[in-house]
Amino acid sequence: MKANTHIWTGVVEGLHLVPRSFLPMRTMDNLSFVKGQGIAGDRYSSGEGFYSDRPEEGRQVTLFEVETLEALWRDHGVRLMPEDHRRNITTRGVPLNHLVGRRFSVGDVVLEGTRLSTPCRHIEQITGKEIFTLLLNRSGLHARIIEPGEAFTGDPIRPV
Repeated sequence: MKANTHIWTGVVEGLHLVPRSFLPMRTMDNLSFVKGQGIAGDRYSSGEGFYSDRPEEGRQVTLFEVETLEALWRDHGVRLMPEDHRRNITTRGVPLNHLVGRRFSVGDVVLEGTRLSTPCRHIEQITGKEIFTLLLNRSGLHARIIEPGEAFTGDPIRPV
């Protein structure tokens, strides 16, 4: 008898990048993923990010659940827009906390979850909102690029 496995499919709600730390994130229609480097034009692929002095292969791409933004508003009255969370990909219907060590596709790009993101005080400096504690265990996922390519808003996200 086969084990009962749950297959999910999510979607890219938003794509974001910024060329340097402290600048506002830009919402994009598509992003180019470069294996071993990160997202073309993003602060971490060029070494201009807040944490670039601590390079980490597993931090080439960052993802964040739109459901967390909705919960912040619903449960705490805190309004954050998708570009405010400082992650590259905003997802819907994707169990990010369960993707550490797993591969998944974002459109034609294949990523591997490396570790859960942890909130930092930097996001409070950028947004002016006290959200550090609210984002514990809900701060997104770090990933590395396995198969490069382009991803677009609206692309499906699936396990590989």
